[in-house]
Formats: sequence, C-alpha cells, structure tokens
Amino acid sequence: MRGSLTVNTMLLQQQGSQVEVTRPQVFSRKIEEVSAFINAARLYIRMKMTKETATTQVAWVLSYVQGGVAEAWKDNLLDKLAKGESEVEPAEQLFAKIRNNFGETSEEERKIEQLRTIEQAGRTCDEYVQEFKKVARGSGYEGRLPIEEFKRELNGAIRRKLAEAEEPPSIIGEWQERAVRLDRNQRQSRAKERMLGKNAAHPGGNVQPRGGSYGGRGRQIMQRWGDNGGGYRGGNMFNRGGYQTGP
Repeated sequence: MRGSLTVNTMLLQQQGSQVEVTRPQVFSRKIEEVSAFINAARLYIRMKMTKETATTQVAWVLSYVQGGVAEAWKDNLLDKLAKGESEVEPAEQLFAKIRNNFGETSEEERKIEQLRTIEQAGRTCDEYVQEFKKVARGSGYEGRLPIEEFKRELNGAIRRKLAEAEEPPSIIGEWQERAVRLDRNQRQSRAKERMLGKNAAHPGGNVQPRGGSYGGRGRQIMQRWGDNGGGYRGGNMFNRGGYQTGP
C-alpha cells in the first residue's frame, strides 16, 4: 500500500539506525485498541528508541497503523509531511492525534460505540435485551435514540410485527418487553408444530411389527388353532408331535 511504502522509505532514510522492529499488533482504529496501542508504542520507544530522531519514531509508530479508516488517516498525514504542509512532531504529539481521532473521549461515547455493534443474530430476544440494557446503562441515550439502536439489530419479523401493531410500542421499555414476549410465543409455537409433525408421521402411536405381534408363523398356528375347535390337547401347542382336536 502507498502509505506503508512511504513509511518504509522514511525508515530507510535514517542512517545508522540499528533498531529491530518486530511485527506489531496492528492498529486499525477500533476504540478498544487505542489505549493498548499507545501504551505499547510509548514503552517501546522509551526502552529502545530514545536516541532515534522524531522522524524515525513517528515513522515507526505509523508502520503499525494499517487498514480501513486508520490507513486513510495515515496516508493523509504522510502526504502533508511529504508536501511540507506539516512538520514532523514528537511521538507524544502523534499519540495525542491518534487518541483524538480514534480514542474514546468519554464513557458515554464508548457505550454508544458498543451499542452500535450489538446484534441479536441467532440469540433469543431475551438474551439480546439483557445485553442491550447492560451496555445502554450510562450511555446517555434518551428518547428515540435507544429505540432506533434497539430496532436496528432486532429480529426482522418481530420488528415488523411490533411496528405494524394497532398500538405499536412508544418507549424503549415497551419495545423490549413486547419483543421478548413475542419471541417467546413464536418459539413455543414452532416447538408445538414440530411435535405435531412428529405425531402426524406416526398416527397409530406404537407401530406393530409386520404381520402383527405374532409374526407370519404365529398367524398360521393361530389359524389352525381356530379351525380345530379352539384348543390344543396333549401338551405344548408348539410340540412337533402335532396337536389333538376335539374330545
């Protein structure tokens, strides 16, 4: 990528640098990565790069910034440096810029960012609601904002049914309560349908083996028993010696 090549060029231009840069945990703009990235980079510079110029330190830090919005931000910064529109600043000022552009400035903003990533997916609505409530607490969201965030990742069928109801929910609590109830009813209905489907496949309950409970040979024996007066005499009905009929 153009930004990465520019960073490598800047590093190579610093004559005499013996610093070995190991492959880092790249930074791609996620809020939860900001503090860890800055702390790790600051510690490395203090331990390994105190004798390096500001240009080398900044280039080294930027070599870890890769992907997405962070990559575009880095490219813009490098373009300004190359054109002389901006001067190379100490690494600490670069860290401040990274935090200002990508870091969390308050607990509320962190909560809001989390709310925007929550989704129901394959979970029950109850599980989705509980996580949403946990994250929303302290976000500062009020009025329509929490409702819109909640609806955004709610199961589509449930969302439509609630929105098209004769009296749709108007506050976040109603949305959550009615969504959980509707989701439970739907899951219970599907479970009953599956059970009815199984029963329909075997309407007689216990299925007798072919030929009845006696089998083919049993039917022949019982037929003989009926044709000869209804009983056996002289021992076991299965005696190879035969059977006697009548008095």
